[in-house]
Amino acid sequence: MTAGGEVDRRVVLRRRIRLLVTATITYNVIEAVVAIAAGTVAGSVALIGFGLDSVIEVTSAAAIAWQFAAADPERRERTALRIVAGSFFALAAFVTVEAVRTVTTGDEPDRSTVGIVLVAVSVVVMPFLSWAQRRAGRELGSASAVADSRQTLLCTYLSAGVLVGLVLNALLGWWWADPLVALGLAVVAVREGRNALRGEVCCTPTRLDDACGCAPGCTAPCCAGASR
Repeated sequence: MTAGGEVDRRVVLRRRIRLLVTATITYNVIEAVVAIAAGTVAGSVALIGFGLDSVIEVTSAAAIAWQFAAADPERRERTALRIVAGSFFALAAFVTVEAVRTVTTGDEPDRSTVGIVLVAVSVVVMPFLSWAQRRAGRELGSASAVADSRQTLLCTYLSAGVLVGLVLNALLGWWWADPLVALGLAVVAVREGRNALRGEVCCTPTRLDDACGCAPGCTAPCCAGASR
C-alpha cells in the first residue's frame, strides 16, 4: 500500500469508528430509557441495572467519539483509554453492588416481556457493533477503540446474563440466577479495566494491509491474540 493509500485508509477507518460509536451511543440511549422504564414497572433490579449499564456504555463510547473528533486522534488516545478503563471499573462496582443487594434482599421481580425482548435484541445487535469496531481499531492501531469494543462485548455478556435471569425467573421463578452471573461479569470488567490502563496505546501498524494491523511481536492488549 502506498503512503497516499495508507493516509486515505486511515481517514476511512477513523470515519468508520466514528459511525460505529455513534450507532453504539444511539442504541444504548434507547436501551437505557426502555430498560429503566420496564424495570421500574416490573420492580426488576436487574432490568434497571441493565439500563444504567447502558448509560456507562454511553460514557465509554462518548470518550471514543471525543477522541476521533480531533484532527489527530492519537494525541487523545491515553485520555480516552483512562475514561474507558474508568467505565469498566464503574460497571464492575455497580454490577457487584446491585447483585449483592438483590441476593441479600431477596426481592423477586415481576415478569417483564418487554424486558426479555429488549435484552434479546441487545444480545444480537451489540456483538456486531463490538466486532466491527474492534476490527477497525486493530487495523488503525487504536487501543482506545479496541478497549471500547471490549466494553461493548462485555455488555453483551451482561445482556446474556440478564436475559437468562429474566427467562429463568419468568419460567421457573429462579430470581437469583441473574445476580450470580453478574458477579462473574464484574470480575471480568475489573480485568479489562486493568488491561486498558496497562495497555496504554497500541503498537503502530507496520502497514495497514496487515490482517490485524499490528506490528510483529506486539503484545499490547489491542494486538494480543489477534489473528494474522
